[in-house]
Amino acid sequence: MQIENAILRVNAKLLGAELVSIFDKRDNTEHLWQGNSAYWAAHAPILFPIVGRCNNDTLLFKGEKYKMEKHGFARRNEFRLIAQAEDSMSFELCSNEHLKQMYPFDFSFRITYSLQEQSLLTTYTVENRGNHAMPFSIGGHPAFAVPFFEGEVYEDYAIEFPNDDSLIRHHINTAGLFDGRMSKVECLSNRIALHHNLFKEDALIFKELHSEDVSIVSHKHKKRLQLNFEGFPYLGIWAKPGADYVCLEPWIGCADADGFQDDFTKKEKVVVLPAGKGFQSSYSITLIQD
Repeated sequence: MQIENAILRVNAKLLGAELVSIFDKRDNTEHLWQGNSAYWAAHAPILFPIVGRCNNDTLLFKGEKYKMEKHGFARRNEFRLIAQAEDSMSFELCSNEHLKQMYPFDFSFRITYSLQEQSLLTTYTVENRGNHAMPFSIGGHPAFAVPFFEGEVYEDYAIEFPNDDSLIRHHINTAGLFDGRMSKVECLSNRIALHHNLFKEDALIFKELHSEDVSIVSHKHKKRLQLNFEGFPYLGIWAKPGADYVCLEPWIGCADADGFQDDFTKKEKVVVLPAGKGFQSSYSITLIQD
């Protein structure tokens, strides 16, 4: 499935409603990681109904246990295309008996991609179609190709935080769970320099940001890729060490703390949606040429 305008061309697939291409026509540049199984084969998975990992890959809800893989099941399931226009497209995943074995709720989960000049807007819409409150977490995991252009290297780039000059990282352990460790991340002139050892201890996870957008920037040119994640309280930044991409991940929710054994409704930053109600959140990707 494809949408485009005068500036951008964007493609997505039905499996996971996952983006597979964000192409800038102005300079003929592909900005989404194209996948490489030697490192990481995905492009931009959608995280629902959890973000990160649960203890023992298990959710606890009202005393019952439900197996739930890391980042949830949305990325592994086929969506259906429910709307298509030249510059927008919408996908939907609804609850079924198979999914209820992992997540015992009646829901509709829709993803809409829409173009606005040099920006791509991703909108998540969740509807609780059941008779009881429904907890969930949600997030994006887009991987952006770095460097942008031939003749450059990964180390030419940085992640810029416009309103943060001091960054505190929350660490996860080898099981993918928060273990209470925190550390300061070097941030010179509001930037984290990219290098291939930056993620040797897994993702950089930030929970106390003042910035509501971050940008991938280069010291060799003025083009930047900006992600605005207003309304998403957490941000993860990650790549497989050695690979030429970086993921900017806006999250509502996160992995469990090591040892957490409480009800799903008590998970950190979880959304608890009342019966019959809806929820919506959006983030944008903008390709800026100064």
